[in-house]
Amino acid sequence: MRTNLLFHLLVLVLVGKLSAEEDGLLNPSRLRMFVDELPDMPKIPGFRMVKASPKPKLLSIGMFKKKWRFHRDLPPTPVYAYGASLRTATVPGPTIEALHGVDTYVTWRNYLPPKHILPWDPTIPTAKPAGRMGIPTVVHLHGGIHEPASDGNSNAWFTAGFKEKGPAWNKTTYHYNNNQQPGNLWYHDHAMGLTRVNLLAGLVGAYVIRHPEVEGPLKLPAGAEFDRNLIVFDRGFRKDGSIYMNSTGNNPSIHPQWQPEYFGDVIIVNGKAWPKMTVRRRKYRFRIINASNARFFRFFFTNGLEFVHVASDSTYLGEPVVTNQTLLAPSEIADVVVDFSKSKTDEAVLANDAPYPYPSGDPVNESNGKIMKFNIKKRREFDTWQVPDKLIKYPSPDSSSATHTRYIAMYEYTSNADEPTHLYINAKPYEAPATETPKAGTSEIWNVINLTDDNHPMHIHLGLFTVLDQTELVKLEEFKECMSKKNDAVKCQISKYARGKKIEVAAHEKGWKNVYKMTPGYVTRILVRFSYIHSNTSYTFDPTGMPGYVYHCHILDHEDNAMMRPLIVMK
Repeated sequence: MRTNLLFHLLVLVLVGKLSAEEDGLLNPSRLRMFVDELPDMPKIPGFRMVKASPKPKLLSIGMFKKKWRFHRDLPPTPVYAYGASLRTATVPGPTIEALHGVDTYVTWRNYLPPKHILPWDPTIPTAKPAGRMGIPTVVHLHGGIHEPASDGNSNAWFTAGFKEKGPAWNKTTYHYNNNQQPGNLWYHDHAMGLTRVNLLAGLVGAYVIRHPEVEGPLKLPAGAEFDRNLIVFDRGFRKDGSIYMNSTGNNPSIHPQWQPEYFGDVIIVNGKAWPKMTVRRRKYRFRIINASNARFFRFFFTNGLEFVHVASDSTYLGEPVVTNQTLLAPSEIADVVVDFSKSKTDEAVLANDAPYPYPSGDPVNESNGKIMKFNIKKRREFDTWQVPDKLIKYPSPDSSSATHTRYIAMYEYTSNADEPTHLYINAKPYEAPATETPKAGTSEIWNVINLTDDNHPMHIHLGLFTVLDQTELVKLEEFKECMSKKNDAVKCQISKYARGKKIEVAAHEKGWKNVYKMTPGYVTRILVRFSYIHSNTSYTFDPTGMPGYVYHCHILDHEDNAMMRPLIVMK
């Protein structure tokens, strides 16, 4: 997008429209960095042990309004938090630890009050209870491969006590059979038009599927001390500690509140602003989740430490890949090992230099350019952990097996003032009938055509995919003009335009993913698989039921307005 939060605030000040409430914004420089310890979020087993054998378990996890202290010098912040009870609810929520092949059942309960703590916009497609009472929520397990009824469809929302339910709601308890490959997932709210505000309020949490028989021999860092989830996101705050979100839209006559991207200058990791962690001089494993609405992070260590990638999103790599920086779009996961014995200093700052919006927005500043600090103990230790030369190799993608080729075009629409009003995929609103209808057990080639100025992280529910290549569109404006008229890549002779320079897919992103960064002005060709990739077998559930699945941009402000389309799997 051509605009950002800071620009809008400046405009509002100049025209005298900044409310007294917004005038109370906190200057992040007033908060000292690296003073709070990094929390380790509470863990909830997604299984129960019966005579030393794991069995399915039923969990009850609620969504509560409470106060959370993000920084020692910031007043407690009203938030929405996941937890088994109000007392134990946290931001992020508890980490659910599941076992491969052992079912987890979760009853997600909404205990939220009628009035939202953040402003929201009724003019974008939004869940609206008929009684106008209660905050709609629904939970999506991001990266989960399970039945449609448990996927958290945006229209399967419900309010407190299940008093009001969306048109796609059909069950109280979700079933996660955990038959997929071991890896990293995360759960978050997915209510129609409210995803961005419900996540900003705090509704995020990690979910890990473990497979001891497969993962144990790798001897990667393990245990509570050495294997840590890092859930990273940005927030803005007022001086009273409350979360800041603009209450005026960039096109207020069209959308009174919606803006194209949310950015905050305070960086939160596991619920604390710029935390610190004391580590020993040995290997640690970090499962890093970018849970921001719109901010990309390009992580690097200021002292030159490297990342050893062992997995990407929810899937292991075939072999480790070493990088000195890693770019994560919203909702992407980097699973890395960091060897602190290689540090030449006693501290290491995890930093960020990704422009916002990405890739052509503002440079980072002192606040959003720092993530957290590691204090490294001086004494060297014998390290029992390792990173093997080979990890977990899954069947290689075979593009010749694809049964269908699709063209997926991303559009941005603007007002007369050249301000974004909404975004569509294939020029269709979410409510239009599904046009992506893959057959279960097959693979397809999707050509994702980004006709906007933003990099869009596209997430496909259910299907995993590999990125084959990214090719620049030459004579882009000419091709855009044709697409705006015909909305048909074949009729617009895309082969005539998709012949520019190519971007090499990074080695650590060549495996199976569920999110990928779609470069502006490029065609990204992906192979999508609609079956288990670890066994090349059909799903152990029926994926053809309603309400089906979706695919969408994971910049939440785009998803809500309304860069999301239905995905219906056929028999």
